[in-house]
Amino acid sequence: MSETPVLATARLRLRPRTVDDAEALFPSLSDPELMTWWSHAPHRTLDETRASLARGDPAWRVWAITLADEDIAIGYVAVGEKRPAVSEIGYLLARPHWGRGIADEALTAVLDWLFLTEDHRRVFADTDPDNVYSRRLLERLGFRLEGVLRAEWETHIGIRDTTLYGLLKEDWTCRPRRT
Repeated sequence: MSETPVLATARLRLRPRTVDDAEALFPSLSDPELMTWWSHAPHRTLDETRASLARGDPAWRVWAITLADEDIAIGYVAVGEKRPAVSEIGYLLARPHWGRGIADEALTAVLDWLFLTEDHRRVFADTDPDNVYSRRLLERLGFRLEGVLRAEWETHIGIRDTTLYGLLKEDWTCRPRRT
């Protein structure tokens, strides 16, 4: 797995997520509504969040999303390389920051890194079919719905389908850029 570089945008700084981010991320990871579509139940304690961040997964790189002028995690972007030049992407953003384009900006920075610096050919995401906001975000970024896997996940809310979205390098590099 490659290193997790620090990435910067006009409003954000994305840096490697650490256990020290647990306190800032706990309100999101313990929020029942925000965690509805996740594969695990909301965290019950700050210690549970600390343990989860400490455990991590060596197959995944995780960037903490912070505002450029303060180093407090407001979410994260995770990337797991599944095959050479093919990665899965996932993300979480604290509710107070929704609707401001922050998730779009953070994912754009990571996708630029994956496609333009690391020369990935494909990035994909899976999300619950009922997670409308996540699906809209992926579609805004140019991801295409590639399929539905029925009864794919056993989660804290039951057996769930998943929608698979894919984005190819040429789709990303040939899209109109917003300024």
